[in-house]
Amino acid sequence: MIPASDGTVWNIPNRLSAARIVLAAICFVAICIGWYLTALVLFLVAAATDYLDGYWARKYNQITQLGRILDPFADKVIICGSFILLGAIEGSMIPAWVAVIVTARELLVTVLRGLVEGHNMDFSAVWAGKVKMVVQTAAVGMSLWRLYVWQVYEQSSQVYDNLLILMVIVAAASTVYSGWGYVKLAAAMLGPAAPSGEHP
Repeated sequence: MIPASDGTVWNIPNRLSAARIVLAAICFVAICIGWYLTALVLFLVAAATDYLDGYWARKYNQITQLGRILDPFADKVIICGSFILLGAIEGSMIPAWVAVIVTARELLVTVLRGLVEGHNMDFSAVWAGKVKMVVQTAAVGMSLWRLYVWQVYEQSSQVYDNLLILMVIVAAASTVYSGWGYVKLAAAMLGPAAPSGEHP
């Protein structure tokens, strides 16, 4: 039986979050030098740790203040970084404006979370934010695979390209939708009718 806490902030979930940041950095290097298959593998492994660290923290009651900061920060690093880099690569099928939307949304939610939690209220991720993360991960993964296939075979399936375009559009739409949801939630929680430390 694994104990509920190991007595340190550097428990397993926080180590996984830190490892995700390291994997993201290596993934970015791989993208920059054109090692798209390597980048895809690193990205998928990093994305998998996002689920694992959250599951572990909840199951074994290892949620810490550091983890509440480190986990979303790691998510933002790998998602924003991937969209920014892919948006600058011809053939990625990810327009630069999508990278702008993704990055702007993450910055906005970070500011809102700081404001809300500064009033001792919980501003945890909602279902729309989790769906957004899944769709964004799929879009980045499909884009990296297309770059790899094009690099090797100098061609790509039109069906696959259409699916990728659709996934990018859905990712952009879910990014805007979830961001607007957080804006409304923060407005309600910080409104004059909401007492400090409680949800509206």
